[in-house]
Formats: sequence, C-alpha cells, structure tokens
Amino acid sequence: MERRRVPAQAGQGCGRPRHSSKGRSRAGRDRSSAPARAAAALPCGRPRAGRARDCASRQARPEPPSGAGLPGELGRRCWMALRCERLPQEPALPEDHSHGALLAKSKESLVRREAGGDPPAPFLDGQRYYEQGLYKEALKQFEKIKDTDFQAMYQLGVMYYDGLGTKKDPARGVEYMNKILNSDSPEASHLKFAAAYNLGRAYYEGCGVKHSTEEAERLWLTAADNGNPTASIKAQSTLGMLYSMPILKDLKKAFFWHSEACDNGNLESKGALGIMYLYGQGIRRNSKAALECLRKATELGNIYAQGHLVEYYYTRKFYSKAAALAKR
Repeated sequence: MERRRVPAQAGQGCGRPRHSSKGRSRAGRDRSSAPARAAAALPCGRPRAGRARDCASRQARPEPPSGAGLPGELGRRCWMALRCERLPQEPALPEDHSHGALLAKSKESLVRREAGGDPPAPFLDGQRYYEQGLYKEALKQFEKIKDTDFQAMYQLGVMYYDGLGTKKDPARGVEYMNKILNSDSPEASHLKFAAAYNLGRAYYEGCGVKHSTEEAERLWLTAADNGNPTASIKAQSTLGMLYSMPILKDLKKAFFWHSEACDNGNLESKGALGIMYLYGQGIRRNSKAALECLRKATELGNIYAQGHLVEYYYTRKFYSKAAALAKR
C-alpha cells in the first residue's frame, strides 16, 4: 500500500524540516536535529488533458536544461525533461557492484578470455559496452540473458524506450519495466523503485501506454517510497516538479518532495528550495535560507540557481557580486 506523509511545518535554514516522532524512522538519519527546508516551483509542463503525447515530436524537440524556474512561469505551459533512471546498484553485496566496478570486472574478464580463461558473463560484457556508448553491442549481450537476468532486462527496457542501439519501441520498454515491478524474485527487488519511476515517465509522456497523469503520479509515489533515501531520488524530485504544475498545483506537496530529494542529495531540488524560499512559494519567504540553498546549489553546478542568485544580487544593487557570478 502506498504510504504518504503530510508535509511538516518548516522553520529556518536550507535543510530538512522537523518531523513528528511518530513518523517512519530512517536508518542513519537524525530527524530531530534536521533544519528546515522548502521546495520551489519548477518550469515543468503537462500534456493536454485527454491526449497522449506524441513520442516522435517529443524526442525531436530540443530539451532545455532541467532546473528551477521563476515563479511567474507557473502559469505557462512548459514540460518536464525526464530521463530514465540509471541501473541501480544492488544493496548489501559483499563486492562492489557499482558501474565503475562492473566495468573494471568486465575488462578483467576480457583479459582472462584472451588468455584462454573462462568467458565473461554476458551482462558484464553488455554493461561495459553500455558505459562506453556502444549500444548495439550492449543490446546483443543483454538479449542473450534477458529471461534470466533482471539487470539485463532493466537495461533493455531503457534502451528500447529511448532508442539506444535500436529502433524506439516504448511499448517493449514498458513491458520489461512491468515485469520487473511485478516480479517476486529477490533479484529484482533493488530495481523496482527505478522501474516504477520509468513507468511513471511513460504514463506522463504517453509513450508505450496511454497518457495518464494520475497513473504517473501513483507510480512516482511508489518509486519515491515516502522519501526513502534508498528509493528513487529522481522520482522524489520529479514529484516536486509535478506538484508545481498548474494542473496539480499543490506547493505544500512540492515543498515536501523537493525537501526529501534535496536531503537525499538531489541538485535540482536543492536549487528549487532556494527559489521557493526566495519568492515565498509554498513556504514563508526566508531570504537567509534562500541564499544558503542557492549558494550551495550554485557551488555544485546548478545553473538555474546561479541565475537566480545573479538576479538577487543585481536587484539589490550588489553589482560587483552579480557581475562576478554571471561571468562564471
């Protein structure tokens, strides 16, 4: 069953708002001492009600950099630039299964194969090709084990949905993600949050399935898992965008989800919080907290936060600061 939390009252600062002790605890996170946060309204859009988005026209449009926008853009129809989740790491394994480790292991396997040793696992070969952008070669390897390896199935879902190394086939990508989400296998458990996010993207875009903002919201809520740091942080940030849209405008929910994503390390949401504080969107205006969030986001490379920070300095006639920051 889906679990939801009511957005907590915010206080000062750019961090997490205080939550009741009755809330669900999280391992390794001290909720009692966490400072307050907020969320911002992002320039994000919505498909027209009752119409599925055309996949071809969506892909042909140049996509703007994702990030936080001006509150005045809330009423303008824009759209969210969504991407599939990267292959999640399998938790609690005795060895490192990060992308870098997989690539290194694959190279070692190739060396052994060239020396006459055992052939490498198709997934490791496929992942090596995938990381290098050799998608056709990766597709061949993943296809060999798609019925027995859920990680290969996940990568194939991403590749068919976005047309990486093959002709776009969103319906097939959706099929693979549904298999992962509905599987009872323990080997698929660490992929389910990411699969739910990707399915939400499909419903939002109307690609491979009939467009449904409601189904996209449901799936993203599943993927976000009430702010669980091991769930899909991208889904948490996307929900912050979704609830900033005119069709579902609920800035308190946007505040909550951007706060969750920011606390879990999402850069977009960190900038969004600063803008929400700066303009008093969904939370009381707090210039000090806004500057703290915007500066941190800017230091980490969020260009939208940087732009708003330049504007903040300029409108307050701190021209030297505005010029120095704008040059970056």
